[in-house]
Amino acid sequence: MKPNTPNSSPLNVLLIGNNPMEMGTVLEKLKQVRTQKIITEIAFDLKSILERLMRFNPNFIFIDDNIGRFELQEMLKQLSSNRKTKGIPITLLKNSNYHEAHGSLGILDYLLKQNLSAEALYSTVKNSLRLRKTQLLLQRVYQKRKRELKKLTHH
Repeated sequence: MKPNTPNSSPLNVLLIGNNPMEMGTVLEKLKQVRTQKIITEIAFDLKSILERLMRFNPNFIFIDDNIGRFELQEMLKQLSSNRKTKGIPITLLKNSNYHEAHGSLGILDYLLKQNLSAEALYSTVKNSLRLRKTQLLLQRVYQKRKRELKKLTHH
């Protein structure tokens, strides 16, 4: 694929955060990506996440760490148990490099907000989607091998 040719299938990105200004900044950066059509939805709390998921199927999720530790853990719990979102890569947008134990339930990557650019956001999305695809492939291969081994040991 040529770098300037837009990918044919759009990428659905869900932005989650409680600061409309910061979410607007991320949205603007995503709109600057020219190599991929990106459709975005923004959610500000658990209720609006569930509302968005009724009509929107995200391929990727960005969560702003400003939502607070408890809210983040609750959202991650909900997202990892919801059938529509449990396999979707999640990147946490962080204010600082200071590492807090957020319980990385489903978080594949972290991005510092001060380094946000269209390229950084899109690169994170592409890499996380590739990593997720690899994880799923390895999981399927493992399950298949496990079944084959079970058949061999029961004969």
